[in-house]
Amino acid sequence: MSSTLRIRSALATDAPAITAIYAHHVVNGTATFDTEPPSEAFWREKISHILDRGWPYLVAEQADELVGYAYATQFRDRAAYSHTCEDSIYVAPGRGGAGIGTQLLDALADAAASAGFQQMIGVIGGGEPASVALHRKCGFVEAGRMREVGYKFGRLLDTVYMQRDLRG
Repeated sequence: MSSTLRIRSALATDAPAITAIYAHHVVNGTATFDTEPPSEAFWREKISHILDRGWPYLVAEQADELVGYAYATQFRDRAAYSHTCEDSIYVAPGRGGAGIGTQLLDALADAAASAGFQQMIGVIGGGEPASVALHRKCGFVEAGRMREVGYKFGRLLDTVYMQRDLRG
């Protein structure tokens, strides 16, 4: 698609599109180990919670259509992790490979650094090759792999951990 990609902070009104994008990935992929798509109310609350904490929740729009989203949350709840975040990023079905993920993840890393995070961790369910490639393209390096820790679609799946230093 040739129209310009616009990245902005998420709004509660983005919840329906986010719900649909994530539901597609739950039902059709292994990047998430969720097996039931969360509700629109869940996503509205999550958007609010993340933004209220001062953390980034971004959406990508193209031709007035939400085509992807990404957010960063503290990696673990303990205070010692307060400078480390975990990213989540999903692109709408049929929109992969067009650079949306790259622009969105790079913008998320910049926003996370501005929010005070120094390290970003990507936790990639199923070791999804497209997600691993996206993270690598955006400066992440593989930090580890947990073997056969998830079970979805009748098979055991790995989780790949990737890490990016946000300090420049």
